[in-house]
This record gives sequence, structure tokens and C-alpha cells, in this order.
Amino acid sequence: MPKPVITPASHREVPRAAAKGPVDKALEVLDALVQPDAPHRLADLAARTGLPKPTVHRLLQTFADAGYAVPGPGGNYQAGPRLLGLAATTMASSRELRLARPVLDDLRQRTGHLAHFSVRDGAVAVHVTHSEPSSAYHMAPAAGGEVPLYCSAVGWAMLSALPPQTAAELLGSAPLPARTPRTATDPEAVLAALPAVREQGYAVDDEYAEQDVRAIAAPVLGPGGQVAGAVGIVGLTFTLDEGSVAMLGPMVRAAAGAVSAALRGGAGTLGIVRGQE
Repeated sequence: MPKPVITPASHREVPRAAAKGPVDKALEVLDALVQPDAPHRLADLAARTGLPKPTVHRLLQTFADAGYAVPGPGGNYQAGPRLLGLAATTMASSRELRLARPVLDDLRQRTGHLAHFSVRDGAVAVHVTHSEPSSAYHMAPAAGGEVPLYCSAVGWAMLSALPPQTAAELLGSAPLPARTPRTATDPEAVLAALPAVREQGYAVDDEYAEQDVRAIAAPVLGPGGQVAGAVGIVGLTFTLDEGSVAMLGPMVRAAAGAVSAALRGGAGTLGIVRGQE
């Protein structure tokens, strides 16, 4: 599964460090604090946010006093109990997650592959939740892990459901960083591929983000046709081979359609991931 990445500010639609106010800086530090592989060193948090170490240290002290951060030995910090409580409350109250989870479990049982749900934050896809099968190969992504839209199945799925002009603006015009030898680095090439994705209803990541990893994803649409996220499955290329994509793709599309219908107040989400809508 693609590892969480530190995405350049230009791909996350955040203001430059010099233009950030106190609230912006605090949010940036909180965002860095909850990234995987905690605890985090002060130097790492400063590097990720682009903020001076004294500023980050001052904010961390404030968070620690309020229970949002926990200091550890060696200048390390991790998310505190109040921050974890807020995250748990948010996850429990999210309508999208309540509707997606049973569909992910169903999709995982039917396909045998890890099923996951992601949402868009600017030009990156953020992993939210997943259903993981019992396997010798652990591929579960960390909650909050990010991958650029241009090199992920969930990203291509969401891009295909956005207005073409919006997709073009998110991709930009400059060459995109290559994650593997198979990554599409030309924004025009990605845009040219989106109509086919839109027509078949699902996207395929054929080792675009990580070598030996293949993924299939379809967009989830909420009321008014707004993109609410994407449902996908992921596996190693020798387990999710090219021959199975044609069979599993429609199942992923149906799963995303089930969540979409539920968000719009339509049919229920259980027992309908059959590969046909």
C-alpha cells in the first residue's frame, strides 16, 4: 500500500509559511503531530511544517498543557488524549464512515483484498478507514496517510468525477514527481485518461504509487453529485493480477455506488456488492 507522504504545500492548497497566522500554524503542527510513525521529534515536526523550531516548540507546549499532545523522552511528541478523543468522536459521528464500513467489509469478503475508503484534501487522497483480510502480507494503510491524486486509484477515481477544469487545476501544468517507473508524470496524460475512467466507472493504479502494488477504486458521490470520496481495493500484483481487474472492477464500482446511494438517501448498503448496479 502506498506509504504516507509528505506532500508539498502546492499540492495541499495551504498558504505559504510566511503568510500563516497563529491558527494556521497551530493546525499545521497538529496535522504533523498525528501523522504515522509517532512519536515525532521536534526537528521533524518543524521540517514538515516549515515553521521555526521555537514556534513549533511553543505550540507543542500549549498543546501539551491542554492535553492535545504528550511529550516524551528525547524531545519526542505524540497525540494526546484530548486529541485522540476528538478523533474518535469525529469518526463515530461521520455519516460517510458509518455507511462505508459495512460496504468495505462486504467488498473485502467478496474480493479477498483489503478494501478502503479515502477522501480528498486538495490534491491528495487521505485514507480514512479500511477492512483488512487475514493475510501473510500486511498492507493496511495508516489512518490519515496521504497519497497524491495523480498516482493513486482513489485519486484517479475522484479526479474523474470532478469537473474537468477542477481536475486540471489540481494537477497543474508542471511535471509531476515520479513515485515509480510507471507513474504518469505528465498532467495532460492523466487528464486524457480520465474520460475512460469515468466511462467504465473505476480506475486502476497499476504500480503508479508503489512497485508491486495494484489497486482499483471508484468514486463515491453524495447529494448533488458532489465527490464524497472513493472506495477501493489494493493488493500485491501477484494476488491482484491483471486478469482479475476486469472481474473485480465492477464489484468495486458497485460498492462505491452502494455508498453513494445511501448518502443520497437511496437503497441500503448491505448485500448489494454483486458487480452490477
